[in-house]
Amino acid sequence: MAPMENVPTDLIGRRIVIKLGGEIMLNRPGLDSLSRDMAALVENGAAVTIVHGGGPQADALAEELGHTVRKVAGRRITDDDALEVAKMVYGGSTNIELLAALTRNGARPVGLSGIDAGLITVTRRPPTLMKDPKTGLQEMVDFGHVGDITGTRTDLLDLLHLNGYLPVVASLAADPLGNIYNVNADTVAQTLAVALRAERLVLVTNVAGIMLDPANPSTLIKQCTIQQLRDLISSGIVSGGMTPKAQNCIDAIQAGVQSVQIIDGTGESPHLLRSITGQASGTLITA
Repeated sequence: MAPMENVPTDLIGRRIVIKLGGEIMLNRPGLDSLSRDMAALVENGAAVTIVHGGGPQADALAEELGHTVRKVAGRRITDDDALEVAKMVYGGSTNIELLAALTRNGARPVGLSGIDAGLITVTRRPPTLMKDPKTGLQEMVDFGHVGDITGTRTDLLDLLHLNGYLPVVASLAADPLGNIYNVNADTVAQTLAVALRAERLVLVTNVAGIMLDPANPSTLIKQCTIQQLRDLISSGIVSGGMTPKAQNCIDAIQAGVQSVQIIDGTGESPHLLRSITGQASGTLITA
């Protein structure tokens, strides 16, 4: 792929972490559009790292295998069966399908997980007191094989970036003893963005961004500060599954990432490149 016309030359050296939700990879036209944009970013000098989830794909495979999917307050419990599914989906089929999409759109992707070269180190999450949003009751929850991040090593990513490759990281990691854990993909993306000193973290999701009324797209908040985002969380305007995502945005910026962007990747042309190099779409969060 030749460098694209009308792409700013100041992309050279810019570090960008892009997190793709699993639902995005079920939409082939949109995924191809995103892949072209990500390939163009790399071709024009940006150091791009992709992190991906695969929740819908894992749920579908679990159902096919007759496994029960268990979640508490939107968070997946990873028992023995769920861990095997996560390895097959996150580290296997979903990662490979994303590599194929990037390849056919001109990129040179390299499939990884947090286990490769000690990229992400974790410890098993201890039993946690959780509140059921439906009942208001609290219970102690054992999340099973879910890891909390304790460390990162980015030397492999630096080597790949230096040679024009596009790292694609699945959200699996290991502890120092080699035990494998499922890790929240938003948290992996946020942690790597901080470790890489990224200029921007982009969360490509199935929503337009942060909205005052989730049912009304015209209430999209195009730009906000982390303090305004905290206020939206405390007031309950940001709730449900968007709450941990919003907290990851706050944590990333507090730790040095310049900006975080939430954009919709479900259409046929999500315009990722334009969002980064021109007029931002979705919600842009800054310090």
